[in-house]
Amino acid sequence: MKKKLFFILSASLLLFSFRQQNDDAAAIKKLLEKEAATWRSGDVAVHAACWHIQPYSRILVSTTNGETFDVPPENMIKPSASTGNGGFAVISNYKVSIHGNNAWVSHDEESTSKDGKKTYSYEIRILEKINNEWKLVGQSIHIYVPKKAE
Repeated sequence: MKKKLFFILSASLLLFSFRQQNDDAAAIKKLLEKEAATWRSGDVAVHAACWHIQPYSRILVSTTNGETFDVPPENMIKPSASTGNGGFAVISNYKVSIHGNNAWVSHDEESTSKDGKKTYSYEIRILEKINNEWKLVGQSIHIYVPKKAE
């Protein structure tokens, strides 16, 4: 009887843990899509709410010509005039790793400006769960030119 009860309890905990991981992954994906959309729409207040700047926050951007920029994290909550230029982003190929209240996500992003110009990037995002909500605390963006199909 004890073995059966232990098995049922263990299976229940495993299922709950798996469900929580799925719920967190879905919440993180939703946050990343909101963050991308609000940056392009210029909705500064909603965009800032996607972030929680920590003393260790860092935003690194590498360009196709080999330059690297260390963007001040405060720009995410008090952005310059470069936000709100329109367009949209499609995020794909999510890889999510969640450990308690910390997570990292890698994904691909195809950004299209309002004039139709496309920019491609590989991105790594660092998140923390703060007051039961996922928030971005850092990111690394690597812009690339896709190889032409042969």
